[in-house]
Amino acid sequence: MNYRFERAGLEDVEELVPLFDEYRSFYGQQPDREAAREFLQARLENGESVVFMAVAGEGEDRRMYGLAQLYPSFSSITVQPVWILNDLFVTKEQRGQGLGSLLLEGVKGFAQGTGAKGLTLSTMMDNTGAQRLYEAHGYERDESFFTYHLYF
Repeated sequence: MNYRFERAGLEDVEELVPLFDEYRSFYGQQPDREAAREFLQARLENGESVVFMAVAGEGEDRRMYGLAQLYPSFSSITVQPVWILNDLFVTKEQRGQGLGSLLLEGVKGFAQGTGAKGLTLSTMMDNTGAQRLYEAHGYERDESFFTYHLYF
């Protein structure tokens, strides 16, 4: 298949919902397509995130096989913008086809085009496949800082 990198718009939300819901399920959340729809729609409508897709086909044959969602942030230390690569997902059936690399290269180009310092991400400690992919694309594991959370 011939895959391409595309930026998602509001018109893509309905097609993104199953993919985003599958991503959430991968991380242990109960399937909830309505919550996925509302979340994606709100992020895009409010300009709070940028979503990219790995797509194949045209017209009625167009299908989405991967997604990457970025959130804008800033580095106070370097006084520069930075993008948080919060979500990266490729369908189980399409893994190993280069879609993760397509998405990573695409978001890198996007971030560079915005003048950002770079990209930052987190992944689960046992997600070794993703870790290998990130490291193959030049991402470096943080050995200087611990991450803390205070969730409510």
